[in-house]
Amino acid sequence: MPFKNFHLKVEVMTGPHSNGGIYFHTKYQPEGWPKGGFECQVNNTHGDWKKTGSIYDVANTGLTAAQDNKWWTQEIIVEGNTVTVLGDGKKVVQYVEPPGAKAGNDFERKLGEGTFALQGHDPNSIIRYRNIRVKKL
Repeated sequence: MPFKNFHLKVEVMTGPHSNGGIYFHTKYQPEGWPKGGFECQVNNTHGDWKKTGSIYDVANTGLTAAQDNKWWTQEIIVEGNTVTVLGDGKKVVQYVEPPGAKAGNDFERKLGEGTFALQGHDPNSIIRYRNIRVKKL
């Protein structure tokens, strides 16, 4: 079932130097990085400067919102043209898509509708996800 406006809440725990993501407004593809939708970054101590809560390459934060080896709650709320990301109930990033925004060639990064995907970036990245809850808005 494709989702357009939603509130997604996920409990997350990362291992040291791990990198992952929560994709939304995406769609199934058999291989490669998801090209549809957006990636909400899960990264506390990995070398990539775009940290947990960033909407990858769209609205980024270099501040770490969580700690490795501890469970935290990451929330993504999409209402109309606004995406809000919360870490343990605190606003980390808010992105308002401008009128006339167009999908990119390699990665769409355009609000629309779709499903969700969970990412562990590489074999050395240990990311745990649990208690995934979605509420349609």
